[in-house]
Amino acid sequence: QVPMVESGGGLVQPGGSLRLSCTDSGSLLRSSAMGWYRQAPGKQREFLAGITVGGISNYKETVQGRFIISRDNAKNSVYLQMNRLKPEDPAVYSCHRFGATDPWGQGTQVTVSP
Repeated sequence: QVPMVESGGGLVQPGGSLRLSCTDSGSLLRSSAMGWYRQAPGKQREFLAGITVGGISNYKETVQGRFIISRDNAKNSVYLQMNRLKPEDPAVYSCHRFGATDPWGQGTQVTVSP
């Protein structure tokens, strides 16, 4: 399986918003439960949000209410809307299929700075 491709990261001020996208050059994303994760320097990768094929979502408590995961199966894409970004949110953000052994993609860098 080819890694997912993430995009949409960048530099944003505290309190700002970003929308990340995840696409799949194959066709497995649309039939898979998906998750967004992040890894900050020197830290373990952490789960942030997940979404089933049917659109049921769940979140890590620390991002609940600020981040929104969504998907468009027709476009073979999953999104992460990030609002009210905080200084502790910078990391490389990645998406991945739940339970899969696919290689991880390169992710997209999110930086939060005044």
